[in-house]
Amino acid sequence: MKVSFDWLKEFVDVTVSPQEVAHRLTMAGLEIEGMEIVGSDVVFEVNVTPNRPDCLSILGIAREVAAVFGLPLKMPDMVVKGVQTESTVTVEIADSDLCNRYTGRSILGVTIGDSPQWLKNRLEKCGIRSLNNNIIDITNYVLLELGHPLHAFDEDKLHGRKIRIAKAGHNRSITTLDGADRELSYDMLLIWDGKDPVAVAGVMGGEGSSVNSDTRNIFLESAYFEPTSVRRTSKALGLKTESSYRFERGTDIIFLENALNRAALLIEQTGGGNIHQIVDAYPEKYVERPVEIAYDRINSLLGTALNKAEILETLQRVGVRTEDRGEKCIAIAPPYRRDIREYYDILEEVARIYGFDRIPARIPKTALSDGILNSKEVSVGRIKETVRKTGFTEVINYSFMNGTDLELLSIPAGDSRRSHIEVMNPLRQEDSLMRTTLLPSLLNNFRYNLSRGTRDIRLFEISKIFVDEGGQLPKEKLMLGGIFFRENMPSVWKDETPSFFTAKGTVDCIFDEMKIKGQSYEPSSEAFLHRGKSADIVLDSVRIGFIGELAPVVVEKLDLKISKPEIVVFEMDLDKFLSLAPDKLTYVQIPRYPAVERDIAIVLDEDISSAKVMSDLSAYISGFIEGVELFDHYKGKNIPQGKKSLAYRITYRASDRTLTDSEVEDVHARLVDYILQKTGGQLRA
Repeated sequence: MKVSFDWLKEFVDVTVSPQEVAHRLTMAGLEIEGMEIVGSDVVFEVNVTPNRPDCLSILGIAREVAAVFGLPLKMPDMVVKGVQTESTVTVEIADSDLCNRYTGRSILGVTIGDSPQWLKNRLEKCGIRSLNNNIIDITNYVLLELGHPLHAFDEDKLHGRKIRIAKAGHNRSITTLDGADRELSYDMLLIWDGKDPVAVAGVMGGEGSSVNSDTRNIFLESAYFEPTSVRRTSKALGLKTESSYRFERGTDIIFLENALNRAALLIEQTGGGNIHQIVDAYPEKYVERPVEIAYDRINSLLGTALNKAEILETLQRVGVRTEDRGEKCIAIAPPYRRDIREYYDILEEVARIYGFDRIPARIPKTALSDGILNSKEVSVGRIKETVRKTGFTEVINYSFMNGTDLELLSIPAGDSRRSHIEVMNPLRQEDSLMRTTLLPSLLNNFRYNLSRGTRDIRLFEISKIFVDEGGQLPKEKLMLGGIFFRENMPSVWKDETPSFFTAKGTVDCIFDEMKIKGQSYEPSSEAFLHRGKSADIVLDSVRIGFIGELAPVVVEKLDLKISKPEIVVFEMDLDKFLSLAPDKLTYVQIPRYPAVERDIAIVLDEDISSAKVMSDLSAYISGFIEGVELFDHYKGKNIPQGKKSLAYRITYRASDRTLTDSEVEDVHARLVDYILQKTGGQLRA
């Protein structure tokens, strides 16, 4: 916005140079981007932030100058004196929520002509071209001077000499002052006469009621329109004006009467006419918003040592009324400062008027942590390092997901992963939900890398998921997720290990690192996993996760350009996992006596899981059994249909002597009879 320094000095008697004024305003938060010498005057280019619409005028900048330099503010003549005839125009507000106040004055018998040269010069210095019409130029002049938009109607063109403020309704259009025919939507606010719309409220007037050289009687409007309504209308019509720019940021609902009077007096001065009484429809009264703040809080947060009198005087300089309440004060912002709503707004006003450069620089005092991680953080760090050592790369994703991700994974209704939280204002629809599983993000990472030629992909993430359990806040769970893919390609050395067991090895490494024993893998019922190539991860009878190949139907939905890919995913609830970890480690003496190993191969029904057999073997009561290990799983030739062969290695050891063959054979024979009875199987020949 352009501001004339000479014009500014009519409001405040500032004696310092324009450069000093520019510097002090910039330091107070009103940036002066440049200065231009125009004749004997200096014109400032002011960058007004969106929260300060009160500064979009000469008066607004003058208020800032007066506050910064501690000078009194002078005001132009804004009082219409003498006896006035009652207005010939009536005003009705149909939508008071969109128009809180509407005032106007009839000025009859005016002469339309060229504007005085001084007025033209000021308009041109501030970037507005004179239209050689004194009425229109004066409305623009007052807009620049006082910051409140005005509009002049040709009163003789108003049907019934009536003004009504109401929404457009259905099937309405208007020809605006720029000659464009504009279709109006239902909720756009308009100014109507007794029959038709004559202006788009807060944006632009209509051509049918415009002031021209034949006009003799005018009706001058000064109103307050709800900012969001003006913003929506301006955006929908693609029509930006000086008026809409100010209305959509908020104008002064109290001062608008002064702007109306100022314009009426200037019209009388330049074009004659008879000023009639003001018409004032004011259904939605302005309500002050007091803010309470303690004096010591101001000094504490700003780092100053201001006394009570200095704080109150500083606030009064920016137009804020104060009421002293002992240790605190009540601050009431003027109507033109609707940006002052909370205590921190009061802090800002004190700081910028006192001077940011006057606030001493001090090193903040804060309690520093000892830098020691808690046990959970240490454990998570160990898990990350373990997974990295097995060849995986850590990824970090946003905590969002798309609703279609759950459909891709065929998550059934009623599953806790369907209890998601919706983001109120997502940046994009694909990120509209807080994620309840890490898999969608990992699948996106996998596809991204695969599409760029990577053929060995091992990714993992440790992050939180968010599940809506009906409380005020969602339940947050710390999860570990991973994805493994390795394309089968010809090579000199070939690793025959299935991808499932490679990924399972990573999970087992985590258990080994955390010194947790007793995990088992049981057939999983997850719909997105391949039956027969997937398992639930169970620890102490608690399901803490899953691992397995993606089901063919899910792989098909991914639309990958590779044949029969084996994509293994896993996910673990680290909160559950770490809660089952031992609090401390117990060390035992290295065995002094040798162990003896015996193998057993059992043919049994294929629906009996290896985990169950392992559990039964481990549960056999004997003081000599040290360990049980599965080393072979076979189905095929010489094995009946519906059966499978499982081979286990049993380790026997005594703590006080070397076991004899007869002792081992006796225990082993009883163990074989026990497990065959428990499983209904038979020894493999």
